[in-house]
Amino acid sequence: MKEKTYVDDINRALYDFRYEETEDEFYRLSAGLDPKIVETISEEKNDPGWMREFRLKCLDIYNRMRVQDWGPSIEGLNMDEIAAYVRSRSAMSSDWNDVPRDIRDTFEKLGIPEAERKSLAGVGAQYDSELVYHNVREEVAAQGVVYTDLESAMHGPYADMIHEHFMKLVPPTDHKFAALHGAVWSGGSFVYVPKNVKVDIPLQSYFRLNAKGAGQFEHTLIIVDEGADLHFIEGCSAPKYNVANLHAGCVELFVRKGARLRYSTIENWSKNMYNLNTKRAVVEDGGVMEWVSGSFGSHVSCLYPMTILNGTDSRMEFTGITFAGRGQNLDTGMKVVHNAPGTRSVVNTRSISKDGGISTFRSSVEVRNKAKRAKATVSCQSLMLDDISRSDTIPAMDIRTKDADIGHEAKIGRISDDAVFYLMSRGIPEEDAKAMIVSGFADNVSKELPLEYAVEMNNLIRLEMTGSIG
Repeated sequence: MKEKTYVDDINRALYDFRYEETEDEFYRLSAGLDPKIVETISEEKNDPGWMREFRLKCLDIYNRMRVQDWGPSIEGLNMDEIAAYVRSRSAMSSDWNDVPRDIRDTFEKLGIPEAERKSLAGVGAQYDSELVYHNVREEVAAQGVVYTDLESAMHGPYADMIHEHFMKLVPPTDHKFAALHGAVWSGGSFVYVPKNVKVDIPLQSYFRLNAKGAGQFEHTLIIVDEGADLHFIEGCSAPKYNVANLHAGCVELFVRKGARLRYSTIENWSKNMYNLNTKRAVVEDGGVMEWVSGSFGSHVSCLYPMTILNGTDSRMEFTGITFAGRGQNLDTGMKVVHNAPGTRSVVNTRSISKDGGISTFRSSVEVRNKAKRAKATVSCQSLMLDDISRSDTIPAMDIRTKDADIGHEAKIGRISDDAVFYLMSRGIPEEDAKAMIVSGFADNVSKELPLEYAVEMNNLIRLEMTGSIG
């Protein structure tokens, strides 16, 4: 009898399926980037005047900036071959039954409607450049929680709030792809949690890029007011194509006094994706920012969530895992700025590389001179599963006060042959034994994820360990 493996149990088609894009059902701008394309996107979205001007300003900044001269190569990405805007011709709905069948089937296969029914306070589902579904539970909305698409928010009672905060944490001058995002952004969500409101169950956004040779540029803006509490989950996936796709979204998070925000992400982009996302949070007095990040997909990733601890006794925790397989160069990490007394940060990461994959972890800890009694701990562990893979740790620390407690620990190693032999001696096949060891290595991260995402992460690890399908 043929021994069953995890590959039999998990079909990669869960992510690699796709639907053909027809002209009747989808609207697509031509590839490339110029003022006319930016103006067309602005007209499509009925931007207010200030946003229209902002987009064109960002385009000018983009054209004048150079691509970074460090990190993984992105030579395979050519913006002249990327369509910046692709959308369904149907309007966004708050009822799954009104979403076009192919798109609805996509999210059904990914389990989003089921997750919403079971364990989520609200869901936003984006397909290519636009949200196709957005809804929040009545009891959550009754608490005054706002969870809506960003475009609607710009024309409603929160328009001034959007104007005040949009791309203030991540200015278009930050880097070339931040400027690109500012010029062509589309989709994403706006969340506002009022003072002292605690949202007991998570909100979730899911981003699916179905279009071939396209970019996705959603913008997520979250404001958690004083004493409030929120868990926001972000999921991402795409089918695989033989041409480059681009993801250059932006996340801006504002955590007010005494508030807490947990932002959980599982990124499972296809291996033709260039993932150049930017995420940033600012935290006021006594506030807490928690990041939980899992990076499994994409051809190239450059992702370094940043936290600015502006408030006294504010703190940040970052827990992350990266899995780089064949053909992947995942350059990830985090940045934190201690800018007030009594601030604390704790970083705990795991990275795994296999089949020639490259995993790089960069950390940047900056402690300003007024951040007396600051504490920062960075722990990163890397596991290489063969002798053709690579793992690097690149820490940077800039400490401007003597009254601080700073620590850094890094470990890089390979799977123990003795551990594999021990498990095999108990009747466990070699590949399954390795998968068990890797899952154990990642266990502390999976504990931090929502249940269904922890299961997905472990399934992905096992799938990678036992080889690809197709």
